[in-house]
Amino acid sequence: MPVPPGFRLGPGSLKVMDRFALTYDGFDPAEEGLREALTSTGNGYLCTRGAAEWEDADGVHYPGTYVHGVYNRETTILGGLPVLNEDLVNLPNWLVLKLRIEGEEAIRLADVELLDYHHRLDVRNATVVRELRFRDRSGRQTSLRSRRFVSMADRHYAGIEWTLTAENWSGRVEIVSAIDGRVANSGVARYAQLEGRHLDPVAPRTFGPEVIALKVETRQSNLYVSHGARTRLFAVDGPIDAERSLFQTEDYIQQVLAFEIRQGAEVRVEKIIASYTSRDPATSDSLTKAGTAVRRYAGFGEALEGHRTAWDELWRVSDLEVSGDDRVQLLLRLHTSHLLQVCSRHTADIDAGVPARGLNGEAYRGHVFWDELYVYPFLNFRVPEVTRGLLMYRYRRLGEAKAAAREAGFRGAMYPWQSGSEGTEETQRIHLNPLSGRWEPDLSHNQRHVNAAIFYNIWNYYQATGDLTFLRDQGAEMMLEIARFWASIAHFNPERERYEIHGVMGPDEFHEKYPGAAEAGLRNNAYTNVMVAWLCELAHDVLSLLPDSRADALREKSELDDEELHTWEDMSRRMFVPFNGDGIISQFEAYDELDELDWDGYRAKYGNIQRLDRILRAEGDDPNRYKLAKQADTVMLFYLLPPEELARVFERLGYHYGPETAAENIAYYDRRTSHGSTLSFVTHAGVLAALDPESSWERFLIALNSDVNDIQGGTTKEGIHMGVMAGTLDLVQRSYVGTSVRDGVLRFDPRLPARIEGVSFSMQFQRTPILVTLADRRLTLAVHPEGINRPISVGVGDHVRELCPGDRFTFELQPGANVAEEVHADRSTA
Repeated sequence: MPVPPGFRLGPGSLKVMDRFALTYDGFDPAEEGLREALTSTGNGYLCTRGAAEWEDADGVHYPGTYVHGVYNRETTILGGLPVLNEDLVNLPNWLVLKLRIEGEEAIRLADVELLDYHHRLDVRNATVVRELRFRDRSGRQTSLRSRRFVSMADRHYAGIEWTLTAENWSGRVEIVSAIDGRVANSGVARYAQLEGRHLDPVAPRTFGPEVIALKVETRQSNLYVSHGARTRLFAVDGPIDAERSLFQTEDYIQQVLAFEIRQGAEVRVEKIIASYTSRDPATSDSLTKAGTAVRRYAGFGEALEGHRTAWDELWRVSDLEVSGDDRVQLLLRLHTSHLLQVCSRHTADIDAGVPARGLNGEAYRGHVFWDELYVYPFLNFRVPEVTRGLLMYRYRRLGEAKAAAREAGFRGAMYPWQSGSEGTEETQRIHLNPLSGRWEPDLSHNQRHVNAAIFYNIWNYYQATGDLTFLRDQGAEMMLEIARFWASIAHFNPERERYEIHGVMGPDEFHEKYPGAAEAGLRNNAYTNVMVAWLCELAHDVLSLLPDSRADALREKSELDDEELHTWEDMSRRMFVPFNGDGIISQFEAYDELDELDWDGYRAKYGNIQRLDRILRAEGDDPNRYKLAKQADTVMLFYLLPPEELARVFERLGYHYGPETAAENIAYYDRRTSHGSTLSFVTHAGVLAALDPESSWERFLIALNSDVNDIQGGTTKEGIHMGVMAGTLDLVQRSYVGTSVRDGVLRFDPRLPARIEGVSFSMQFQRTPILVTLADRRLTLAVHPEGINRPISVGVGDHVRELCPGDRFTFELQPGANVAEEVHADRSTA
């Protein structure tokens, strides 16, 4: 299956000189927003965009800082219509460091001649570095090296170090160090008409001669946020006793440090910050906490060393090593780094979900969608405590999900398509079409399949970890309430003798309703109905995994009786799945009656047609009329469920599922998908790994490069795409190494692309650490000698072995088959 036209991989401005460094040479204003997003630094609590410290927010630069869970709601009046939106808040800008020479205006890139400029993200240590030489308007030549990190060792801290050298001049220098609370959410052009002010000033304050601090409050959610900053100067032989002056208003505070510099001399500037919110434990007043904490904290060098040590530990369990392609290796590591910057061990014990666009931009308003479906598989096998913490975000909002179901006339738990602070539905009711400039209705809250994704995530976390405690105390309750919701939204059609679900949307998103229909939603989305059949069977059985006392308590708490359990079991056998006349699974009922689109004509006219919905509506047409899809919908079934399991689900439902089913359906929908979401390339690369390895690899490369090449034409600068970054990591793990868990066995079905010579990574299966190495048709599993003292089961094809701590086992793989007839084992102490 060829890659759809219009997706070509150019090298962009990224240089691959180091498999742990993202490097840009030269300053390009048009690319700066993208580079800021890609060189963001974070620690799973706090994240700051990779903007230059000396620049203010304008059309080129956008400094932004975000903390998990700090949301605020504001209302905008558009044409007399109140529009309510909750946003992840852009917090006060702590980056501000400006250089003034001889009392002149502060240095900005637009006002100097750049002699040399390099911008780099040290991926291994999540440190952003800029090195530049410039000539100002007075002919002075200066070199500046900036290093910055957000501490992975201590969640509340971050630091900046400048190294300044006066190359051909001597004179008076002033360093302006500030915290700026005069910020708004203005990083997404589409949201420009919507209210972006989220902060009210509270107070500035100083803590001794070196520390300034600022406190603000979110305007609706009433959260306090405070930054404290300590700025120091150092010459080669020790600290510089600079003249300090202070200026402050209610929403801004700065300190100016003045000193003399000699030609050729080197001066270091250190700015360390501490950030606290009223959400943090052991915090009475965030302002006092931030100011006191930063005054006590270590210097830049010591803090950076602790940060590096923390990252070294993470890389030991998270690095996915591939040989054969340096760019692939670098981008996999970049994606790993960004994933851990948003979801680290610091995230595990705070109330946080997975923002679809990370913590380094404002697209999707910082909301939590179903993208976690692509994020958890990588975390489950490496830092499962992080997945558990993120799943707790859903559990804490179970009450809100149950209330939403009741208000809609259903039972159980109906989680929202977009979630924020409280777990209420945050999906906008209108959105701006940038092609037409018109605000259009948004019906995407009908994507109830997010509930199936949450169920799937809980089950797969349990499969990977064996965490019965979580299943007992939180997971099973969510699973049962989700199954109850699906049973209540479904209805039994006596003519078909099948259960049906109406009024929903699938993952496709281009189809919100039937053409010309007044009511929203579709009938019998195949992906939804099959996933419901799958989860109803599991929900029926999940109680048997719990201790009898807990199972009885859950049944009593939820008033779950035998009749309801029987309904779930019946649904697992009699959900309706639509097919067209050629035996293709119909994306939804009557999909086959829609018109075909002139794909070649639209590609010729528009080039990039990823967002066909916007194009068609701007033309006055309706995407609901056509057989098309924004992203994988029906195809998701072949991605999420292993072939044997999916075949069993269809057979249990009484539908044919043959050797050709996957290939025929994937080919049918591939021709009708615009891949308007980068997640679509992840999904199609995964399902094609066994069917068309070359096409799978090409799509994998598109997904892998999608953010660094910004293939969606400007969206990455608004925030990274968490799903596609994590999804590419899972592709290697799930589709190319063939990792899955079935019946308590960790299974491998390797199908390594020809371009990859070998893969090696650490993983954790049911609390047992394993080193996986695949190369030269040999799969070697080395169990860490300090794993828990019980065997684990691993398998390739029909061959299953038990491994104990210290065991090393090698499967000899045969081309074209799962495993050779003879399995050669080297079982020895690792």
